[in-house]
Amino acid sequence: MSEHLDRMTCEEAFRRLDDFLDHELNPEEMRLVQEHLDVCAQCTREFNFERSVLTGVRSKLSRIAAPPNLLSRIAPFLGRPDPKDAPDADGSA
Repeated sequence: MSEHLDRMTCEEAFRRLDDFLDHELNPEEMRLVQEHLDVCAQCTREFNFERSVLTGVRSKLSRIAAPPNLLSRIAPFLGRPDPKDAPDADGSA
């Protein structure tokens, strides 16, 4: 690979930050973004900011209980049994 193809520009890295954070890039793209972040302070600041926002949102969402009717509506799309069909603590459905 040429030197140009082995290096990622700030614009290229920035476009991939969300997927990088979610580990949705292929291994080569993950490596290139990480290498860019290792040498670019501006992109590293942006990455740290986006990571902190994502961590904060995930933390807040994990403390919010979804309404039971929402879980019932989305369960079939997730391939999970409907929570309202689960047996009660006494074994009845």
